Amino acid sequence: MHALNEIFATIDGYIGGSSWFVYLLVGTGLFFTLYLKFPQVRYFRHAFLMVSGKYDEEGAKGDTTHFRALTTALSGTVGTGNIAGVALAIHLGGPAALFWMLVTAMLGMTTKFVEVTLSHKYREFAPDGSAAGGPMYYMKNRLNMKWMAVLFALATIISSFGTGNMPQINSIANSMHTAFGIHHAITGLVLAVLLAMIILGGIKRIAATTSKLVPLMALVYFVGALSVIFANTENIAPSLAAIAGDIFTGSSATGGFLGATLAFAFNRGVNRGLFSNEAGQGSAPIAHAAAKADHPVSEGMVAILEPFIDTIIICMLTGMVLLASGVWKEKYENIFQRADLVVLDGIYDESDPAQREQLFLLLNPSTESKARPFNGRLHVDNGTIREPVTLIHARSVAEDVVLTSTATGERFTGILPVENGRIFNATSEIQLTGRSLLHSAPLTTMAFSRGLLGDWGRFIIPISLLLFAFSTAISWSYYGDRAVTFLWGLEYVRYYRVLYVLGFFAASIIDTTIVWTFSGIAIALMTIPNIIGILLLHREMKETVADYWATMDFSDKDK
Repeated sequence: MHALNEIFATIDGYIGGSSWFVYLLVGTGLFFTLYLKFPQVRYFRHAFLMVSGKYDEEGAKGDTTHFRALTTALSGTVGTGNIAGVALAIHLGGPAALFWMLVTAMLGMTTKFVEVTLSHKYREFAPDGSAAGGPMYYMKNRLNMKWMAVLFALATIISSFGTGNMPQINSIANSMHTAFGIHHAITGLVLAVLLAMIILGGIKRIAATTSKLVPLMALVYFVGALSVIFANTENIAPSLAAIAGDIFTGSSATGGFLGATLAFAFNRGVNRGLFSNEAGQGSAPIAHAAAKADHPVSEGMVAILEPFIDTIIICMLTGMVLLASGVWKEKYENIFQRADLVVLDGIYDESDPAQREQLFLLLNPSTESKARPFNGRLHVDNGTIREPVTLIHARSVAEDVVLTSTATGERFTGILPVENGRIFNATSEIQLTGRSLLHSAPLTTMAFSRGLLGDWGRFIIPISLLLFAFSTAISWSYYGDRAVTFLWGLEYVRYYRVLYVLGFFAASIIDTTIVWTFSGIAIALMTIPNIIGILLLHREMKETVADYWATMDFSDKDK
């Protein structure tokens, strides 16, 4: 697992986790925001009227209404990114990362508007009248770049596993185990069976299911989040101050949090923001292609609301819960995941400013630290390591570390080989526990126990994750089978669905860190060709918007 995660991390470092990818994403959103004169602001009211059904077009081609297309697309974006992703961003980059997530969402509202409009414009219809669309169709039908369309479709299939499948069930399984003690494999098996039953019904059954799930899950999560924020009202102002104060400086060390540079907070915030709302990734246009609309801009208007609901409302709520409750900087007893664990040579005291500074430099890219990974053998006596080493788990100094044998359940005694800070014993035989920071869904679960509902609040996260993440997996199965249809035809969709369900089950028992690292790669592989495509069509986009206002009859001229 260590070696695999290192390979994924290296690949991600060159694409999704690199600075150039972040700048490409943000720069594209900024360019279209200025080029189209802030459509996310000017057309915001019109977008609400459109999704309300006021301008539904009689006899328009398509499979679903504007509202159902929106809820299907939202169910694909509102998922673990809103719960586990926000927690991971703050865990990595501190409060400043939340600010950059919100900036990404504001610019993403325009990016979504553009990609959905262009994809909808060049969608195709099957003989039975069903719609098929997405960036691969404008790449093929307008840009005449079939190679790019094929690349995007292949990336969509990969991303259906890396974005909509694996991280979703992994977070659900972890959360259900933490809250209720349910074995990961049981959660994975039950939900895999339900998933198979739903996705066999196609887009109409998927749209009908998600149109009911999305409003319900939003209400449950909203009530739970407010209970935590109201229970910690004295921390609201300091939390907002931390977000604003750290924007251009990075997040300083506090509690068990060792700090993050501005560059790292910016990178992680934008990266997690994209994972949450998927603006520029090209996934939402596949769902919106099924909407009944004669003019492509009308569906682009609906798409403006997605990043607003997904990131600006839901992610901000999650962020305030994490910051106001204070859990993001506190250490808790937990079982260590090996991919998050590094053994350092020597003992470091985080209360010593100089030693803490070296740990800060170690954890932030592009900085040089005197701290070095341990190489050699660790002698463990009755669960305690005898060498003078420091264990870093979840980017924090681990405390009260105990090693136990999973076979006997007793404290471990023996020798463990360590190479470049990584323990290379049979990982399934030795379990490490101790106190460290948490991240992802377990961190958000802990935060929800600090609200007006008390310890009962922690059950909101597994319930919300179950609804959020499961609906995401449903929608992404549709995105994947549309890509399979584009590449090889309808007859191969059944094989894809079998693999999708099997992958869904398998990810319930895979290391969380590896799943998240893989998802970063998948997002980048899908986003890059889509961004290039919409930039090439920027003039056509402007002309299409002008045509919309000139030819459509509206009482509210928001142009």
